[in-house]
Amino acid sequence: MEMEFQGVAFKASGAANEDLSITMGDGHGSRAWYVDFMKIQVVRANGFLGSVAEGGAVNFRDVQFNPHGNGTHTECLGHISPEAHSVNELTFPVLVPCLVVSVFPEARDGDQVITERELALSISQHWNVQSTLPPALIVRTLPNDKSKVGRNWSNTNPPYFDAEAMTWLVERNVNHLMVDLPSVDREVDGGALAAHHAFWTYPDSPRHQSTITELIFVPETLQDGRHLLNLQTAAFDMDATPSRPVVIPCNQI
Repeated sequence: MEMEFQGVAFKASGAANEDLSITMGDGHGSRAWYVDFMKIQVVRANGFLGSVAEGGAVNFRDVQFNPHGNGTHTECLGHISPEAHSVNELTFPVLVPCLVVSVFPEARDGDQVITERELALSISQHWNVQSTLPPALIVRTLPNDKSKVGRNWSNTNPPYFDAEAMTWLVERNVNHLMVDLPSVDREVDGGALAAHHAFWTYPDSPRHQSTITELIFVPETLQDGRHLLNLQTAAFDMDATPSRPVVIPCNQI
């Protein structure tokens, strides 16, 4: 499996694919924005029992969750626009050239901020930062540990992106940004959502085909550098939907 972008080969190494999504379940998974875990409940109504273990014919359950607060999700421009836009309106190539980079957020006034300088430094180890970047960028924040797959991010003031860093990515044609954080913006910012607005260049020149995927987990087994991405999204007619970003590791030349 091989693809070329900007004259650079993205060739699958044969290593196992890396699923970056965090599994949601009844009582487990990552969460943010003060939501509870996803809830799964057996349907019991009018003599019907939706549990084989309890004697029913089939398993038939209701599920309650928030796509922004529970687990890995992909969102579109509709997340910040008064007009309705749905992720389900978008189409994704089966394989997208991507970069995986690890970034140390900078300390700023008690916050941890992902800046243009840190992004450029990390990306420059694998790509010419003065040129067009691959269409997808996957950011692993450091330090990175497995606790992210079950963390409650609420009221923790997680790291976030500087708006200027987003503009820098947009100028280099990054269309799909994936982060292991609950948001690209500060947890409490008075509703500004500056990084979201900068990435979607909204409202001046809306980027309708661009997406942000949050609450991923990038395992240490996936090295920084060039890879191929298969972004799978559920068919929800909403501004955000549960998603499953799968990375096909490539040889690093």
